Amino acid sequence: MKTLITNGHIVTAVDSYVADILIDGETIAMIGKDLASVVSNIDRTIDATNKLVIPGGIDPHTHMDLPFGGTSSSDDFETGTRAAAFGGTTSIIDFAVQYKGQALNEALDVWFQKAEGKATTDYGFHLICTDLPDERLPELKSLIDQGVSSFKLFMAYPGVFLVDDGTIFKAMSTAGENGGLICMHAENGVVIDVLVKRALAQGHTAPKYHALTRPTRAEAEGVHRAIALAEMANSPVYIVHLSCYDALKEVQNARDLGLRAYAETCPQYLLLDYSYYERPDFEGAKYVMTPPLRGIENQEKLWKGLRSDDLQVISTDHCPFCMKEQKELGRDDFSKIPNGGPGVEHRMSLIYHHGVAQGRINLNRFVELTSTAAAKIFGLFPKKGTIAVGSDADIVIFDPNREQTISATTHHMRVDYSAYEGWTVTGVTEVVLSRGNVIVENGEWKGQAGAGQFIKRGLTGA
Repeated sequence: MKTLITNGHIVTAVDSYVADILIDGETIAMIGKDLASVVSNIDRTIDATNKLVIPGGIDPHTHMDLPFGGTSSSDDFETGTRAAAFGGTTSIIDFAVQYKGQALNEALDVWFQKAEGKATTDYGFHLICTDLPDERLPELKSLIDQGVSSFKLFMAYPGVFLVDDGTIFKAMSTAGENGGLICMHAENGVVIDVLVKRALAQGHTAPKYHALTRPTRAEAEGVHRAIALAEMANSPVYIVHLSCYDALKEVQNARDLGLRAYAETCPQYLLLDYSYYERPDFEGAKYVMTPPLRGIENQEKLWKGLRSDDLQVISTDHCPFCMKEQKELGRDDFSKIPNGGPGVEHRMSLIYHHGVAQGRINLNRFVELTSTAAAKIFGLFPKKGTIAVGSDADIVIFDPNREQTISATTHHMRVDYSAYEGWTVTGVTEVVLSRGNVIVENGEWKGQAGAGQFIKRGLTGA
């Protein structure tokens, strides 16, 4: 199957030009001017005049079908990857979970079973590690060799995910020696646990107390400690879902010293703020996620961090729970509200509208933040994350002038609300190709469950 994309404005992290792209099978075969005059037997032509042609988005932080808080996230690998594709994301890296006593491969096998036959786009895995005695550390190296080259550890959620500093240090040392990367959920979860118990004892049960018991200093302390442990272990570290300026300053200081500290943020921290927790009638539960939404004064500082490369990636931390039956579990106790929110479908449009269209970042940086940097950090580049000869034909044709109103009535995520209900954005995904196959076209689904493939990743670019 040969597909020709003509006259598009091709944008990568470093280039911007008008040309044609020839796709042969699953990969990009040629890029040039007027390719129709030199290539025969073209099966399909897509006219991209006046449209942006960009690499498929990579979301390196999703939680599909994740058991949490007595329930499971409402999107599975079929509905979640389909929604991602409608928004221009063609690859995700999801988090598999190792529980106490499990071998690492055993834990990973559970997530393979969740994804196989369901994922509509390509996917990889990080592995959340909760149990790492010394005899299990060689399993980390084995997984890196198998293409799972990143691991997540938690400083939060005592009794569920939290591990101690010694375990973090050992994991970082092992990963660093073998080309792997540790992703850190950096919050002082032990102190937060005390604050939560105090709030509940005082009768504070409303959703806003989720935010009020997780101060920005608790995140900053966790980030500082994670970077210090990584420095001692001679390992890079990647801070997930950084939400506030207090935490960003810790990353900036480390990078100024030449340390290999990397971090992502998410649209919710760039665009939403604490005031959403003050909404009446339990509406604030929609925004209970960890870290919580912060004061609005943090937003422009995070955007500045994105411009200055102190923040390298925009992910979503997509972990949706429906209001009915799921978020409702915490109506009388904020600590029982499942933590997480939907976002995988609208990341690209939200960041284009509020980033590029409003002059905060340029087109090249937009592509870097939503695709290329994640591909490089997590061992996917240049197979993914760019438009180049030999790369996978994961391509998005994006209309920079078209408007879309976001709503739960029209989105494709399997959740009964939108965090951005009624927001109008300029910049909409029009056509999506996954390894050369058109899976979204003008709002219609053309893909199929099970077509997505596991991505065996290389060593970290960090």
